[in-house]
Amino acid sequence: MREALRTLQDHPGYRPGDYHLAITSIHEARFVLFDDDTRLLFATSFDGPWDAYMDDFFTSGPTLRLFDAIFQHVEGYEGLPDVAAVKAFVLGAQVSAAGYARNYPGTVKEIRKAERVNVAFQRVLDDPEAATALQQAALKPLLDEAADSV
Repeated sequence: MREALRTLQDHPGYRPGDYHLAITSIHEARFVLFDDDTRLLFATSFDGPWDAYMDDFFTSGPTLRLFDAIFQHVEGYEGLPDVAAVKAFVLGAQVSAAGYARNYPGTVKEIRKAERVNVAFQRVLDDPEAATALQQAALKPLLDEAADSV
């Protein structure tokens, strides 16, 4: 299982610093081995209803196969290609969090857009030809936010 987890962690989208998981509704996911590697916790947070997340998960192509390689080591998992059995396994093990907090607003889609807008805005700020346009009073709040180091 540890090798399967390493393979997942080395896959594009899952490597540290990669932020484009194939499962587009997922904010974060973690696998925790405990009790001398005899038990596995898979914890995740996602956007929208559970069924939409499951549809996203089960249509993630190569990512689904990576998860299959991990869960095949779990008792009771029947595996692919029977997606219905995989769904039943996941739903049978599901436990909702007793408490949850998040430190940022927005869906994954909104957060990714905000990142793209920020990258584009930083290019504008770095472009000497934008200096005149950036002097417009209407842009002051945006420039003030861009200058904020917090």
